[in-house]
Amino acid sequence: MDVTKILEQLREERDQLEAAIITLERLAVGRTKRRGRPPTWMVEARKRASSGDDSEKSAGKGSSD
Repeated sequence: MDVTKILEQLREERDQLEAAIITLERLAVGRTKRRGRPPTWMVEARKRASSGDDSEKSAGKGSSD
């Protein structure tokens, strides 16, 4: 194999790895706790969980977590 082709391939892979690392770092920074009002679906889910309404789960309509 030609050394220049090998070097070119390695540089391309390095660029791709650097882009992947930057993307992952940005995602890691975004994992902090959000401020503000929670979404409506989350509020409703909390209300259902705190009310102890298990009728959906006993009927087989609950989530399969």
